[in-house]
Amino acid sequence: MSRLVVYGAGAWGTALAIHAARLGHEVTLWARDAGRAAQMQAARVNARLLPGASFPEGLRVTHDMAPGDATLGILAVPMQPLRQMLRALPCGLPPLLLVCKGLEAGTLRLPLEVLAEARPDLTGGVLSGPNFAHEVAAGLPAASVVAAQDAALCEAAQAMLSGAALRLYASPDLLGVQLGGAAKNVLAIAAGVCTGAGLGENARAALITRGLAELSRLVTGLGGRPETAAGLSGLGDLILTAMGTSSRNTSLGLALGRGMSLAEAQAGRAGVTEGIATAPAMLERARAAGVELPICAAVVAMLQGRLDVQGALAALMARPLRPE
Repeated sequence: MSRLVVYGAGAWGTALAIHAARLGHEVTLWARDAGRAAQMQAARVNARLLPGASFPEGLRVTHDMAPGDATLGILAVPMQPLRQMLRALPCGLPPLLLVCKGLEAGTLRLPLEVLAEARPDLTGGVLSGPNFAHEVAAGLPAASVVAAQDAALCEAAQAMLSGAALRLYASPDLLGVQLGGAAKNVLAIAAGVCTGAGLGENARAALITRGLAELSRLVTGLGGRPETAAGLSGLGDLILTAMGTSSRNTSLGLALGRGMSLAEAQAGRAGVTEGIATAPAMLERARAAGVELPICAAVVAMLQGRLDVQGALAALMARPLRPE
């Protein structure tokens, strides 16, 4: 039995805490709000985000940031507040897995690049893959990828978090794994738009396929491995996010495709739709590296109100003909 600390009591952080506790580990789940931490500890459930997923006996919820004698940490906060959260974490932390997906607006940094700048004292890796929080919390089978510069961290994470319901693979391709997680959110918005606008299954299949081509160009163009784009953190996560109705990015795209403005589509939504901030940052970083992302560019134009669905479709369909 090991001790694990999870910072962030959103849906994904809670699901990972539940999963780890089911494996027999002692798990501390940190919640930002003291009142909510006390409520979850007493009720033994995250009623707002994961109703019905009861907490195992080994899971404790707290507002205290002290890591205790944990052997592994998980930081489960959205991409944009990542830097601020890292600076707020105490000293003496164990190796830390980041589970956010995206690029930081303004700096265009990926999660581990933010970690290196904000907390060079910490050892870190990323956990990414095709995982919906509510399914992991329910104990349904899933697989994911852990990537870190330190092979020992990958091995430790695999040993601690793999079990009958979750299988972890290791990857040395930090860049590719992080880019796959970022790109799939943007492409999922496009897939949602396609469905919401009633463009048909042919169009959605074509968009997802060409989206994978963009993801592959992005990964290899920025220095990642081509096989990573075809793996769990690339193709796997794209399939789940672009086709699953539980995806916040896909549901946002559905609303846009039905004619809503971005403000209308965001109204009343729970949780963060990572693709909104990631899309322009990813497009800017790709252009700086000479990588062409036409679908991503169309998503950015729609999010910024410069194109409607028909305008975006026309722009994509009128692109110069080329070999596949």
